[in-house]
Amino acid sequence: MIRQTIAALLLSAAVSIPAAMPASADGTAKDAVARGKYLVTVISCGDCHTPGHLLGKPDMARMLGGSDVGFEIPGLGVFHGSNLTPDMETGIGGWTEEQIVTAIRTGKRPDGRMLAPSMPWMSFAALSDEDAHAIASYLKTLPPVANKVPGPFGATDKPTGLVMRISAPQ
Repeated sequence: MIRQTIAALLLSAAVSIPAAMPASADGTAKDAVARGKYLVTVISCGDCHTPGHLLGKPDMARMLGGSDVGFEIPGLGVFHGSNLTPDMETGIGGWTEEQIVTAIRTGKRPDGRMLAPSMPWMSFAALSDEDAHAIASYLKTLPPVANKVPGPFGATDKPTGLVMRISAPQ
């Protein structure tokens, strides 16, 4: 819940201060990618999707290549931030831009499964079409990173790495 609140606040800041990085009037692909990079940075996607970030040593050579630390949600299991690079085997390389936008806004993967509960997609549901497509365009330009993240692990499974427990405030 705290994580979703933080993500919502970051998203609110990103969409309420459009003057910080306005989209161009001509709407070129280059401008959309730059806007997408800006939004991914402001929304802090790298916090959960970049190896080493949650340990204080982000591996920027594998930026957005998937987390090595899992999030434990009591009663549900352990989930790792997925690989958001266009790697065809371990990332989102096989996803279309529209499928990425759908996942960002609805939490639904192209195969119909829901994203991990730790992904705060509800906070991104109100993104404008322009911003959602800008994020997807930017993700498609990243260098592919071959990194299969562990899991997901069910509530009774033993995770294979470091885990952060998410719990509701008392």
